[in-house]
Amino acid sequence: MAGDTVVYLDYNATAPMRPEAVEAALAVFRNVGNASSMHHPGRSASTRVESARNHLADLLGCSAKEIFFTSGATEANNLALHAAYARGGHIVTTSVEHPAVLETARAITAEAPETLTVVPVDSDGEVNLPSLFAALDGGDVAVVSVMIANNETGVLTDLNPIIEAARAAGALVHTDATQYVGRLPLDLNELDVDLLSLSAHKFGGPQGVGALFLRRGTSLPYRPILVGGGHERGWRAGTLNVAGIAGLGAAAEAARQRLAVEAERSCKLRDALEAAIVTAVPDCRINGAHGARLPGVTSVTFPGVPADAVLASMPEVAASDGSACSSGAQTPSHVLLAMGLSREDADSTVRFSLGYATTEQDIEKAAAAVTRAVHQVRAVMSGTASP
Repeated sequence: MAGDTVVYLDYNATAPMRPEAVEAALAVFRNVGNASSMHHPGRSASTRVESARNHLADLLGCSAKEIFFTSGATEANNLALHAAYARGGHIVTTSVEHPAVLETARAITAEAPETLTVVPVDSDGEVNLPSLFAALDGGDVAVVSVMIANNETGVLTDLNPIIEAARAAGALVHTDATQYVGRLPLDLNELDVDLLSLSAHKFGGPQGVGALFLRRGTSLPYRPILVGGGHERGWRAGTLNVAGIAGLGAAAEAARQRLAVEAERSCKLRDALEAAIVTAVPDCRINGAHGARLPGVTSVTFPGVPADAVLASMPEVAASDGSACSSGAQTPSHVLLAMGLSREDADSTVRFSLGYATTEQDIEKAAAAVTRAVHQVRAVMSGTASP
């Protein structure tokens, strides 16, 4: 999305709110009502919540009764893993998961670390399936948690062989679909995962609201993290964020209606950005480019050029030197390190992520700014910059 001064290419951190989501949330703010109340304002709020639940179900290809609203994917991931682990057994996940999965899994298994297996990936960021299958062969696995789309590289994972192996081992399957939902088609009637997490703000809804999909009939011990009034059928206590949920529903419906067009367009714009950068900076590398990726995401390594210096040199472009959730961390991306990049190369990697409002003009401006910034930083580092 182009503003007067900034080209916004950080959709993986948070996407701009869709106009439909803004209007839906504002409509709630203009009124009053607790969705748990029985009077007319309360029933009106409840109607908005259930309408949003239906819109999200349409986007996911599932039943509305399988959706539980949360404060975001982090809470949904926590809910899923805590409940699944309570079945007894091990957690199997991968080295490139979001911290909301990895750190949750580590916390849950802290007293029995041997019950956590973290499977490696290859240099393209794809899951090492032999290692994952070996972990399942050990038996006593409660849940396999593998993201369907990586938040830093956009690398996609074919979950079908993982689901098949997990089923044979008696394990549940959870996927963090935060970056996937609303960007590529998803039909949970066909993708047989038991649990799925998402956040509204990744596909144009408000921040601070998300959902957990729990397949009907899945055997899980009742393990709510937030206890209280028994909201969301006992899975998540607390007064519902009606405005946020309404915005989520509106964003889900807007994304569903435009999914194919937006995906194709984002892919073309991403490819154009990569082509322009690679042509102007021939020694750069695109991470995960050999496999399937999200249409609007590219992770580019500029060898020997610190990413923070590149970003500082192009204030007219909003991009990221890693996941925004790790902002301020003194360690390089665990995702890139897991893919075999050196610490120096990981620190020299910029993520660009675009989406529904990105234009061709945005891409042209961004490519020129990136090229100028990289060459400028290199000149300063080599001592050849003009005074």
